Amino acid sequence: MREELISRFEGFGTRTALYDHGTAVSYAELSRRITDVRDRLAGQGVKPQETVVVNGEYSLDSVATLFALFLDRNVVVPVVTLTGTTLDTLVEHCRPALLVRTGEAGVAFEDLRDRWAAAADGGAVHDRLGDPDTAGLVLLSSGSTGAPKVILHSLDTLVAEKIAKRPRRSDKPFNILMVLMFDHIGGINSLLSTLIVGGTAVLPAQRTPDEICALIERHRIMVLPASPTYLNLIMVGDYHRKHDLSSLRMITYGTEPMTDELLQRVNLAFPGVRLLQTFGTSETGIATTTSESSNSTYFKISDAGMEYRVVDGELQLRSRTQFRCYLNYDDALTEDRWFRTGDLVEEAADGYLRIKGRAKEVINVGGEKLLPLELESILLGSPLVEDCVVYGRPNAITGQSVCVDIRPSGDVTRAALRKHVAEFLAGRVEPFKIPSKINVVESIAMSDRMKKVRSRPVAGEA
Repeated sequence: MREELISRFEGFGTRTALYDHGTAVSYAELSRRITDVRDRLAGQGVKPQETVVVNGEYSLDSVATLFALFLDRNVVVPVVTLTGTTLDTLVEHCRPALLVRTGEAGVAFEDLRDRWAAAADGGAVHDRLGDPDTAGLVLLSSGSTGAPKVILHSLDTLVAEKIAKRPRRSDKPFNILMVLMFDHIGGINSLLSTLIVGGTAVLPAQRTPDEICALIERHRIMVLPASPTYLNLIMVGDYHRKHDLSSLRMITYGTEPMTDELLQRVNLAFPGVRLLQTFGTSETGIATTTSESSNSTYFKISDAGMEYRVVDGELQLRSRTQFRCYLNYDDALTEDRWFRTGDLVEEAADGYLRIKGRAKEVINVGGEKLLPLELESILLGSPLVEDCVVYGRPNAITGQSVCVDIRPSGDVTRAALRKHVAEFLAGRVEPFKIPSKINVVESIAMSDRMKKVRSRPVAGEA
C-alpha cells in the first residue's frame, strides 16, 4: 500500500496537488517535500512506531508531514489549536516523541521525550494498534463537556479505503475545498479522498465565509462541505450573492443536525444545487449517505463498510474504519462492538433516518423533555429570527429551564423580541417549551468544528 501511494504521487507528476494559500503545489513537489520531511524526522531521532504531534493548519508542510509519518509507520496526532492542557493530555496518554509545528515561519521541532520518559514506554500507543507495520492516527474529540477523548485509529485502514479507488483522469479536474479542520475526521477523510486519487486540495488561509466563498469562485469549486451553522453564516452575510458561486453542484452538510426551516433557506439561496446530508463520527469514520431529497432531512447510510442499528432511539454504528480504542476513556462500545453515537434518531419504514439531536442535549423541565433542534426549527420560521441556539440551564424548581440566544433580523429590542417569541410560539409548542430566558446576541457562538455551542458555564448564574 505504501509503495502504491508513492507510485501514484510520482505518476501524478505535474498535476496540482494543493493550492497552499494561493500557491499551486504539484504532486512532484509534494513528493519531494514528503521525502525531505522523512529525512528531517530521522534527523530528530524519530523512529518508526513512535508518536508525533503535528500542530498547525492545512499547509504543504503539515500535509507532507502527515504522509511522511504514514510512510514511516508512526502514530500521527494532528492538532490545529494546541493549548497547554491539550499538550498535557497528549503527553500523559500518547507519550509523543516530538512536536512538529507548521506555519508561516516554516517547520519547528520540539523534543517531548523528557516530559514523560520516566513514566512509561513510548511504544505503548503503537502497540495498541496490534500490528507493527501499521501507522496510527490520534484524533481528539471536541471536549465540550470536559477533557477531550483521545481516539486511536489505524491510519493504514483509512488510507486503504481510498487506495481501493481508481485514480481520476488528468482531463477531469477535481478540486476540493478543505473547509473541515485538519484535525477533524471529516477533514482527514476529505484530504485523503482528494489526494490519493489525484485531485486538488484547496487550502484556505482562514475559514471566514467571505474567504470560503471567494475560493469557490476563484477555483470553480463544485462541492462545498459545511455545517448547517456555517451555511447560515454564509447566507446571513449575503456572501453567496457577493461572490459567483455558479460552479457549485453540491453542498454536503453534517457535523450537527439540520433543521427543516434552515434547509428550506439553503434551498432558496442555492437553487439548482443538490443538498446531501453526510454522517460520520470521530470513532467510526465518514459514511457514504443518500439523502431522501435536497428538501428532506431524512437520509440513508448506504455504505457497504458501515452497519447501523437503532436501539432505544439511539443510533449505533459498526464500521470497517472503526477506531481501535480510546486512550483515556472507557470505550463507548456495546459488548458486541457497536459504537453508541449518542445521536437520537427517527427511523422511517423505508430505512431513512432523521437526526433529532444529541441525547446529552435533552432539556428536562420538571420531567417534560425537549430537544433543542425542535424549538430552533420553529423559531427560525419567525421573520424576526435570523439565527438561534436553544439550550438548558439548571433551575432549582424544575431541574432545568429552556433558554435561547437569538440573533434577530433587523433592529429589535429585547423586550419586543421576548413578546414576539412568546406570541409566535403560543399554540405551536407546549407551554414548557417556551423559553424562560431570551438573550439577544450579535452572533451565535460556533466551535472550531463549525457546530453551535450549547454548553454554558453555570458559575455566577442567578
